Amino acid sequence: MFDLVVVGEGGGPDETNLSACVVLSRHSYLFKPSDASWDDGIIALEAGSGQGTLQKLLQRDPHLFNTPDQSLTRAKPYTAAEVYSLVRCFLISHAHLDHVNSLVLSAGSLRGPRKRLCAAKQTLADLESVFADRIWPNLASWNEDDDDHKLLYTMLGMNDTYDPLIPNVSVCSFPVSHGHNEGGNYDSTAFFIRYDPTGHEFLFFGDLEPDTLSLSPQTINVWRAAAPKIPASLCTIFIECSWPSSRSDDTLYGHLKPEHLVAELEALASEVVKVRNALQSGASARPMRKKQRMNPITAPPSDLRGALDGVQVFVMHCKDTLDGAEDRPNQTLIIEQIKALLEVKELGVEISPVRQGARIRI
Repeated sequence: MFDLVVVGEGGGPDETNLSACVVLSRHSYLFKPSDASWDDGIIALEAGSGQGTLQKLLQRDPHLFNTPDQSLTRAKPYTAAEVYSLVRCFLISHAHLDHVNSLVLSAGSLRGPRKRLCAAKQTLADLESVFADRIWPNLASWNEDDDDHKLLYTMLGMNDTYDPLIPNVSVCSFPVSHGHNEGGNYDSTAFFIRYDPTGHEFLFFGDLEPDTLSLSPQTINVWRAAAPKIPASLCTIFIECSWPSSRSDDTLYGHLKPEHLVAELEALASEVVKVRNALQSGASARPMRKKQRMNPITAPPSDLRGALDGVQVFVMHCKDTLDGAEDRPNQTLIIEQIKALLEVKELGVEISPVRQGARIRI
């Protein structure tokens, strides 16, 4: 369905690790349909790390963009600049710097045709405040005929509609909560990314906080939309888990830790079981809409064992603190903690870490 290259997946405070051995890792993924060539057009999913980081990854592995289908692979390896010249759109979950840093810094030097900047209305408004000739030059506009600006703002619909990204690929976007500040709730986005010819898709979350702690819980709406599709047309989920279990709830700052990630997967499993039970009883399995909330009186199904059989969850955005142990990064610890918590649940889900420089076939 899709080939995806991980340019960056991490978080944390260290922005200096740019040696040939350790490469800056901020949220950044490049993907395309599996039956197409990279030359046919690339989607950039987040843009924290960019051309500089990719160039160092290509120095390690010049054939990073080779695919199992060698007929779609170029004889001469790509350069980082060539790869980014092939990007047709940037899909951004929210405008925090670790998700847009390279987009901002490289916007004036991007090669190739004009590129769409696809995001929710508020995310685009936040980016407009950056591209305003003060923090950074104005390199984006809303005018489709304005070729002087390299980026074209493109607002995504929410919850029910699929917006086209490139030929054969579309996205359905849902708001999710990423904490709150003095201005109120701060939203990120979850994306259902679909290969239109087959209807198969994967689910990608921007940063999010647990519904159990949120002042505006919204992730349940994503799970309700996902449940009828699992596992037939949706079996791959990318989701964050920023902190290990030792992190206190009041210092998560709009992120997940293993206990909360497992609770979210249980919420998904519960919705899957409800859909399957409804189908068996002949009732409609149409997912609930945004305005409908979980009924706190109704208990979830008692047996969730095996509900997520066939689902693979890729865990990303694990934050390595400056005082962490080099021989045991937080990602290793977090993955171990998630698997230990899930073992007794028997949901059937497979947990995998997202590694920088990896090629993933979805």
